[in-house]
Amino acid sequence: MADANYDVLVIGAGPGGYVAAIRAAQLGLNVAIVEREHMGGICLNWGCIPTKAMLRSSEVFHLMHRAEEFGLSVKDPSYDLDAVVKRSRGVAKQLNSGVGHLLKKNKVTAIMGTATLQGKDKVSVKTKDGTQTLQAKNIILATGARARELPGLEADGENVWTYKHALTPKRMPKKLLVIGSGAIGIEFASFYNTLGAETTVVEVMDRILPVEDEEIAVFARKSFEKQGMRIMEKAMVKKLDRAKDKVTAHIEQGGKTVKEDFDTVISAVGIVGNVEGLGLEDQGIKVDRTHVITDEYCHTGVGNIYAIGDLAGAPWLAHKASHEGVMVAEKIAGQKPHPVKPESIAGCTYCHPQIASVGLTEAKAKEQGLNIKVGRFPFIGNGKAIALGEPEGMVKTIFDAKTGELLGAHMVGAEVTELIQGYVVGRQLETTEEDLMQTVFPHPTLSEMMHESVLDAYGRAIHF
Repeated sequence: MADANYDVLVIGAGPGGYVAAIRAAQLGLNVAIVEREHMGGICLNWGCIPTKAMLRSSEVFHLMHRAEEFGLSVKDPSYDLDAVVKRSRGVAKQLNSGVGHLLKKNKVTAIMGTATLQGKDKVSVKTKDGTQTLQAKNIILATGARARELPGLEADGENVWTYKHALTPKRMPKKLLVIGSGAIGIEFASFYNTLGAETTVVEVMDRILPVEDEEIAVFARKSFEKQGMRIMEKAMVKKLDRAKDKVTAHIEQGGKTVKEDFDTVISAVGIVGNVEGLGLEDQGIKVDRTHVITDEYCHTGVGNIYAIGDLAGAPWLAHKASHEGVMVAEKIAGQKPHPVKPESIAGCTYCHPQIASVGLTEAKAKEQGLNIKVGRFPFIGNGKAIALGEPEGMVKTIFDAKTGELLGAHMVGAEVTELIQGYVVGRQLETTEEDLMQTVFPHPTLSEMMHESVLDAYGRAIHF
């Protein structure tokens, strides 16, 4: 295979890599991207997108059971799990081919293969046709991450699943144990619980959704329990005994260990960066706990080599990876982009009810010694929420009492993953409480609760 020279070589075509490649090409650079498995990466093929497709199916199924509330009639609602999965895979496939088209449209050379650094500007790529060496003035590492597997809790694809098995189930779990209550664990718990699995969630921390504001996490827990989910906090799965059609989990909580049988276990205990086989150590690139260490501009400190997305650490979010990809491409092209601020990146969890947040939690703000004002507004006080039949939820806002800066916003309820962007834009524009109070929000919308929550922080809420 012929060797080639590029201005930018991207390793990994997930939401960080392919976006970096396209932006670099838009800026007139000669770009190649190497991907070993799927265009679009985990997010598009096995993460963000297919899970949302499946969760949409469970949401519709949930609404079918509530048809009478809306004056409608649905006789004996049921589902076809294979058809649900087929739709989800179809959505992923459609977007996968879309990424290929976008790369081609932007004249990015796409290579399917496995890449290894051979120097500060040299990469060898092993493809099905052989090995070739590529020269590049700049290299962007975007190899992402994979599910963490704890000793004794490893997935087998039969009774113990990772997210991949949970996205393409061979059967419907009857009694399900989900280990870990971050976004991935809670989304799968929500999906399978809605479809009728008897679901237990075990979380080692003192509460589920540990990165969220405590008040929001408590609200979500009550909602999940109302739906029949069992939540075990400050608990740990010490061991799994595997048999042909069941798994016996040894769960430790409060100093006692109990044994309980499940037919399915989903392990969602975090991720590890894909650092192996890249030749990082040979080039002097520093790695800490499977994540590449970088500066605020994602530079590794070695040559013109950058690392973005999950590979470069938290927050492990696709939109963070994409934005870092754009930033690095612009920096390489000689522009002066702003570094990505992790505290200004929203987190979204698509369970039922949805959860979304940006900025500091109330506890973190207090930890920093800030004098704060906190506002809250419940969904039950909003006309659109009641009309939608979604009166359970809350919007919470946190302001610096001295400056009026919006420090954080936290939500639980219907469509909050769409609403959060209003506060994200507000933080980016360095808005104050006064700006938000003076903004006219359309009626009737769920977004009016965002306004009311701000007003409440200053004792001015109208509808509650």
